[in-house]
Amino acid sequence: QAQVVESGGGLVQAGDSLRLSCAASGRTFSTYAIEWFRQAPGKEREFVSSIRANGGITNYADSVKGRFTISWASAKNTVYLQMNSLKPEDTAVYYCALKINPTTYAYWGQGTQVTISS
Repeated sequence: QAQVVESGGGLVQAGDSLRLSCAASGRTFSTYAIEWFRQAPGKEREFVSSIRANGGITNYADSVKGRFTISWASAKNTVYLQMNSLKPEDTAVYYCALKINPTTYAYWGQGTQVTISS
């Protein structure tokens, strides 16, 4: 068993920055990738960013490219999502998920609320 726990959400103004953390614990040796998703009120959950465990290959949704940066602090077993130039449309609950292979999401966090005021 493994688990992931998000933190770092909050209320900020448009143009500000936030850094979200996704801390993985337990049996994380089988981690293939960590991914961030978000879900705004009344909308479906959408992909935000991902990072592979081996090689650190990253991927971003078009809506956050150039503003968000994902990184992995392996010593801390933590993945960070640095979010800059935040916009009101970035308001959502942000979730991280641990994948054990290219198609299987094994563990999800409980989410952290990010609210951007205009």
